[in-house]
Amino acid sequence: MIGTLNDRRPLKIRDRILDSGSRCLLMGILNVTPDSFSDGGAYAHRDAAVEHALGMCAAGADIIDIGGESTRPGAAEISESEEMDRVLPVIAALRACSEVPISVDTRHAAVAEAAIHAGADIVNDVSALRHDPLMAGVAARGAVPVVLMHMQGNPETMQHAPDYDNVVEEVNIFFEERIAFCRAAGITQLLLDPGIGFGKTVEHNLALLRGLGSFRHFGYPLLVGTSRKSFIGAVTGAAVDDRLPGSIASGVLAYMNGARILRVHDVRPMRAALDVAEAIAHGEVQHAF
Repeated sequence: MIGTLNDRRPLKIRDRILDSGSRCLLMGILNVTPDSFSDGGAYAHRDAAVEHALGMCAAGADIIDIGGESTRPGAAEISESEEMDRVLPVIAALRACSEVPISVDTRHAAVAEAAIHAGADIVNDVSALRHDPLMAGVAARGAVPVVLMHMQGNPETMQHAPDYDNVVEEVNIFFEERIAFCRAAGITQLLLDPGIGFGKTVEHNLALLRGLGSFRHFGYPLLVGTSRKSFIGAVTGAAVDDRLPGSIASGVLAYMNGARILRVHDVRPMRAALDVAEAIAHGEVQHAF
């Protein structure tokens, strides 16, 4: 499925171009929360968060995705003020010392707007702009790319017996509706995320990863996040901290099936795996020495 479709067109991030055509981009995950499923609490303080972000950049991250509200299964919504207290100091501090594109992972328009003013370049909304009716206007005025992610239900309820007749077809229909909504709102740059682990069973997740190519006809880059997720544990029996092999395998296969951006915790090993996959797929070798 790897080719030259227009889902490889570059993203305009402020005054620079971020091109996913030459290689798969990596979005490094930075959770500044006390309760995220994998690394909750590890980077809750600004200095530790910025240090980790810079480390991910050095390891090969192309984008840093900063989130202040856990969206793990069963997570409750927090106030906008609490979310801003978590993310804004980190975004401002990272922007002051790095030009790396910053994504803010939020469902709340007020948080997104403040984050854009603080230096964020992308809005990554797990609700695909459905949670907050003001979010579309914020994204349009900010002229920032938006990640539209599919989720059945919300984080508190999404894993309560998720059900689909055909998950790939239903996510396609969802993207079609959300893309039309965004275009009408004046949002021109989109990324599509099928929402692995968000309101899906293990079988749903596997079907979506196999069927990623069916989303390429929309002409927008596909963003996929499988890193350390529970379906890997269900397949392998591995605990959260031991899911790197499954994360790499699923990430490489997502790339081979059309993903242009991978959202990951473990940047360096994923970059190395993708370097090999890209060399095999395209016959182009970036020598490390």
